[in-house]
Amino acid sequence: MADFIQKTPAAESGRCERAFLVGVQTPDMEPGEAAELLAELRELVENLRIGVVGVELVNLRKPTPATLVGSGKAEEIIAAAKALDADLIVFDEALSPAQQRNWEKASEVAVIDREEVILDIFADRAHTREAVLQVALARMEYSLPRLTRAWTHLSRQRGKGGLGGEGETQLEQDRRLVNDRIVRLKRDLVDVRKQRSVQRQKRQRVPVPTASIVGYTNAGKSTLLNTLTGAQVLAEDKLFATLDPTTRQLQLRGNHKLLVTDTVGFIRRLPHGLVEAFKATLEEVIVADFLVHVLDVTNPNVEKHHATTLGVLAELGAGDKPTITVFNKVDAADEAMIQRARQLVPDALFVSAHTRAGLDALEARCVELIADAFKSTELLVPHARYDVIARLHEFGDIQEQEEREDGVRIKGRFPPSQARYFAPFVLGEK
Repeated sequence: MADFIQKTPAAESGRCERAFLVGVQTPDMEPGEAAELLAELRELVENLRIGVVGVELVNLRKPTPATLVGSGKAEEIIAAAKALDADLIVFDEALSPAQQRNWEKASEVAVIDREEVILDIFADRAHTREAVLQVALARMEYSLPRLTRAWTHLSRQRGKGGLGGEGETQLEQDRRLVNDRIVRLKRDLVDVRKQRSVQRQKRQRVPVPTASIVGYTNAGKSTLLNTLTGAQVLAEDKLFATLDPTTRQLQLRGNHKLLVTDTVGFIRRLPHGLVEAFKATLEEVIVADFLVHVLDVTNPNVEKHHATTLGVLAELGAGDKPTITVFNKVDAADEAMIQRARQLVPDALFVSAHTRAGLDALEARCVELIADAFKSTELLVPHARYDVIARLHEFGDIQEQEEREDGVRIKGRFPPSQARYFAPFVLGEK
């Protein structure tokens, strides 16, 4: 093995550059589903700036413990990959640590699965301290049972211990180091979550309703946030363009203010470890007053993207949140795409974050949801207390206003956190 590593060009460069992808169609999958996932895997791999030199789709009736696909099919895949001079084999199915070791021993190239690809993308895109810690934790937990692999991530490293050591003693030392690192990362994440909680509490002291933009990766969430609020969030046509949640204020009609947060995009087969690791980031989804679920109306897999997002939201405990479903990119859609979307979600809105089409309807729906969250209350404010009226304008919604001899009668809504302030002026609730 050592001789092979020294002779391999990819090993000298320290980076895999030519990938051979393997998809698996199992009996419990819908026809064509594996091909769709394999196309998605290609995009994921290319996002790591690795070229795809070949793909193979395997029809698998029953997985085998040693190689997943059986020894005969494994030999065929290795031969095809070597014929194309591939230095990386990527499986769309999850591989156990033992299966990865068996594949790397037989093929003498790096072998990874979809989860490791996503982990590397997340590591490449993380910028804030929180996101960096979350990705590092997920990678450590993923790598712990795989320390005996000849390759770690997409770089080749010599040594039986994966981290460069030799023998059982060194391997145990490596495991202890990784476990210690996991403990430190979890402790650091607790501190970061406390800081985020403090920031959220400060926002909540000023009672502005909140909404989180959620959806499948590359559906246009960041572009929508930028168009609505004038923010400058990174918005690129690639998967997981942004990982860090960004909150901006949106000014709505009726003097309503709304804090809108852009969240990390979801994806089919999102590793469960990443969902767990990113719960601090996704807490913005849990605490939001309502959600804006963005879908790419032009994507042929929009139904599966819709189901994937709903599944992750349910896992986060946010499946029952009031939600506005928004089909984005209508400027690039044909009538058949629109009809398919209407059948999927009949009460959805259709917008274009690029041309601003339909955004007025989206903002109006946000105002309706905000109004539903506030109680309609009648107040009588003395003429000498116009500061009360000013505060209601700032934090609430005035529906009716009438000048009377004994003061100003107002029918309006305000958030529960302001109830104590307005209580002396309340006539009755409806």
